[in-house]
Amino acid sequence: MELNIYAYKCKRCGQLHYPYKTICKKCGDNDHNEFDIVALPKNGKLLTYTILYNPPSDFEVAALYLGIVELEGGMRITGQLDIKNPKTGMKVAGKVEVVRKDGYKKHLGMVFYQV
Repeated sequence: MELNIYAYKCKRCGQLHYPYKTICKKCGDNDHNEFDIVALPKNGKLLTYTILYNPPSDFEVAALYLGIVELEGGMRITGQLDIKNPKTGMKVAGKVEVVRKDGYKKHLGMVFYQV
């Protein structure tokens, strides 16, 4: 079963929201249940990135690469990068995976790989 990250599409104007908003930022008068849930695309372009050389211990890595990716369709998302030498503008593909562990609890998030 493939895992996804979901956006929320306004039923009135079609604006996508990620993360969830209680009111549409475009038309401004939505009720709480006036959104359709849609899976975000997983391919995109790396806009910028940073490297954390001292991440919290529950990440279990020496350096944590994080990037902002513009997905197909224009939505932007922050995710981890599993790329040795990231470059701004490069094409990436994402996959929902475990990004950190907290005891027995596993936290899922988007991890991007070079295409």
